Amino acid sequence: MVRVGSLSTETGCEVLAKCEFLNPGGTSKDRIAKNIVLEAERDGLLKPGGTIVEGTSGSTGISLAQVACARGYKCVIVLPDDQALEKRALLTGLGARVELVRPAAIVNSEHYVNKARRLAAETAGAFFANQFENLANYRAHLLNTGPEIWEQTQGQVDAFVMSAGTGGTIAGVGRFLQAQNPAVRVVLADPQGSSLHSFVEHGTLYTKEQAERRVRRHRDDTITEGIGLDRLTANFCAAGRQCIGQAIRVSDQEVVKMSRRVLREDGLFVGSSSALNLVAARKVALQLGPGHTVVTVLCGSGSREQTKLYNDAYLRERGLDVSFDGSIS
Repeated sequence: MVRVGSLSTETGCEVLAKCEFLNPGGTSKDRIAKNIVLEAERDGLLKPGGTIVEGTSGSTGISLAQVACARGYKCVIVLPDDQALEKRALLTGLGARVELVRPAAIVNSEHYVNKARRLAAETAGAFFANQFENLANYRAHLLNTGPEIWEQTQGQVDAFVMSAGTGGTIAGVGRFLQAQNPAVRVVLADPQGSSLHSFVEHGTLYTKEQAERRVRRHRDDTITEGIGLDRLTANFCAAGRQCIGQAIRVSDQEVVKMSRRVLREDGLFVGSSSALNLVAARKVALQLGPGHTVVTVLCGSGSREQTKLYNDAYLRERGLDVSFDGSIS
C-alpha cells in the first residue's frame, strides 16, 4: 500500500492505494482467479487435465491463464474485440485460446459471458469460471484483501473507495471493513455508461445511455475497461443493500486527467480503472475533510492500456482533452 502524495497533500487526508498491479499477473484479478480455481478443485468441478473457460474484458482472463499454466489446465478466454491489444497478446503468450466477440448487451447470446458459458457446456472436462456470479470471487476479498487493508492501516480507515467490474472487491472488502468498524464509509466509483451509480443513489438500475432512442445494441460509452455494469451480479449483491452508502460518477475526461496527474506528480503509471478509483477517492477525501484516511485500489498499471488510455490520438478521436496543466476538477 502506498500514500498518494499529491492527493494527500491537496486534501489534507491520508489517501492510500493498495498496489494490486504488483501481483504476479499485474492486477487484483490474481486473487479471484486463484480462489475460483482452488474452490473448483475442492468441490470436484475442475479435474486434472481440464479446461478453464471464462468470458472477460481481459484482466481476469490473464490471471486465469497464469493459474492454468501453474496447475496444468488448458484455458479458453472469450474476449470483446474492443479491448486493448496488449491484453490479447498477453493472453496468447500465456497459452490461452482467445475467442473474440463483438461487444454486446448481456441479453445477447453472443455477449462474451454467454458465449463462454456455452463453450464450457460444449467442451468435455471444462469448467466455467463465471467470475460475475461465482461467489469465490467475493470470498477472495472478504478473506484476504479486506484483512490486509485493515492490518496495513492499523484499523485506521474512514472510507474505502472502489469501482465494480464484477463487484467482488467492493463487496468483499466493504463487508470485512464494516464488520470491524460499522462507521467505515464504502463508496462506489462508477464510470460513465454504468447503471450502478443510479442503483446505489436512487435504488434504480439505470443510466442515461439507456434512454429510449439512445440505447445502443453495442454500447461503447467509456474508455475504462473491465468496470461498470448494467446489471446486478451475485458478487455485487453480496455487499448487502446497506453496505455501499454512496456512489460517485466519474467521467472519461476525469480519468484521463488523473492518469496524467499521478504519473507526473507521484510516478504512478496506472490503468483506467485505477485512475477512476483515484478520482473518486479524491472527491471522498474532499467531502470528509482533513484528517481522515481514504483507501482505494490501483487495480492495474498503464502498461496494458498504452494503445488506449495513453494513446493521445485515440483519446482525441473521442473528443477528450489530453493536455494537463496540473489542475483537476
